Amino acid sequence: MPLIVLWLVAGGVFFTVYLGFVNLRGFGHALAVVSGRYARDDDPGDISQFQALTAAVSGTVGIGNIAGVAVAISLGGPGATFWIIVAGILGMSTKFAECTLGVLYRTRHADGTISGGPMRYLTRGLAELGWHRTGRALGAFYAGAMVVGCLGIGNMFQSNQATAIFIEVTGGTTSPFAGHAWLIGCALALAVALVIVGGIRSIARTTARLVPFMAILYVVSALVIIGLNAERLPAALGAIWHGAFAPEGIAGGILGVMIIGFRRAVFSNEAGIGSAAIAHAAARTREPVSEGFVALLEPFIDTVVICTLTALVIIVTVYEPGLAGAGVNGIELTTRAFASTLSWSTIPLAVAAILFAFSTMITWSYYGQQAFQYLAGDHPAAVFAFKAAFLGFVVLGAAVQLGALVDLSDALVFVVAIPNLIGLYLLAPRIRRELAAYEARIGRGR
Repeated sequence: MPLIVLWLVAGGVFFTVYLGFVNLRGFGHALAVVSGRYARDDDPGDISQFQALTAAVSGTVGIGNIAGVAVAISLGGPGATFWIIVAGILGMSTKFAECTLGVLYRTRHADGTISGGPMRYLTRGLAELGWHRTGRALGAFYAGAMVVGCLGIGNMFQSNQATAIFIEVTGGTTSPFAGHAWLIGCALALAVALVIVGGIRSIARTTARLVPFMAILYVVSALVIIGLNAERLPAALGAIWHGAFAPEGIAGGILGVMIIGFRRAVFSNEAGIGSAAIAHAAARTREPVSEGFVALLEPFIDTVVICTLTALVIIVTVYEPGLAGAGVNGIELTTRAFASTLSWSTIPLAVAAILFAFSTMITWSYYGQQAFQYLAGDHPAAVFAFKAAFLGFVVLGAAVQLGALVDLSDALVFVVAIPNLIGLYLLAPRIRRELAAYEARIGRGR
């Protein structure tokens, strides 16, 4: 097991136990909060708690929900699905912790906008513990790694995969866009620009509409395929359960978690990396803990629902042992699974995949911008330069073969989990005190 994977899973286990299984017992309250039940018009923040959730979900739901799950299934068999779900449930607790801190230590700027995230709570939180220099160093390291990392997994990889899917559904090698991928890149960059020019409010308005649509489109498509193969569902569920504890199932599940969550920043165990805390910090709320409850819904949506449905579609249709050895995996396997039942179902699958990639890009542009502003300050010219560079990488990602650059950005995003989780562990007592005080207030009806 790669050490970074063990580091992130350990964080999920720790916070699940330390916070009294908040991921399970807090689920109902999370739904009540995100519905607006506790919201007040004068709450501080830039966006609603529902918008913060959709913005963060848009950054995690991506190509890996379609391709990464298929890789896990082809390598580890149906049992890999079980470990993907376990990882998602554990990630809910880590997400609660980091997004609570994201709001607790957020910063309001002179123009009224709000910034937050690991670079803020590492700096300010550790300063409260007397570790001023350590906090500043870890915050700066986190921000620097995120600036570079966002250009790879949150930008070039998404642009590249969206372009490849678009060319495939418009004719493949005979597509009028074959050999002209840069044109698709330009169109994607323009679409991204129209959203990110308005900052987090514009991003949140877009994701509040886009995320429910693309999630429903994909979920309904998957349920139709599963429903048409309902006679195979009991056997599929049995294979998931029994295969989970076979050696190949365990290995495949852990690899699936790594590929989907940590290598492509789309799986729910982005919990521990801290990126979602940047979006949640902008939420309108007086209660940092309430945003932690909202955030724990992300791994459930992304992993327990969407990734599991992808796995079931594959298992009830085309899965057979030896797929990895046959060289069939990734999005090719998922596409084949959909097409095996309804040939036209590959069209909504492609639309969902492209929307997943687009939504990831607009959210990661905000993550990268906030990290850049932490390092360079809030100068308008610097912010404009970052956005221009980000859009340039969208075009570049569509037009070139990706290799070492994306691998480097992946590695940097993995690495930020080290300072982030160090900060979470050190600030864990503060999180638990805030949680206890919040639950006492809710219990008194306040």
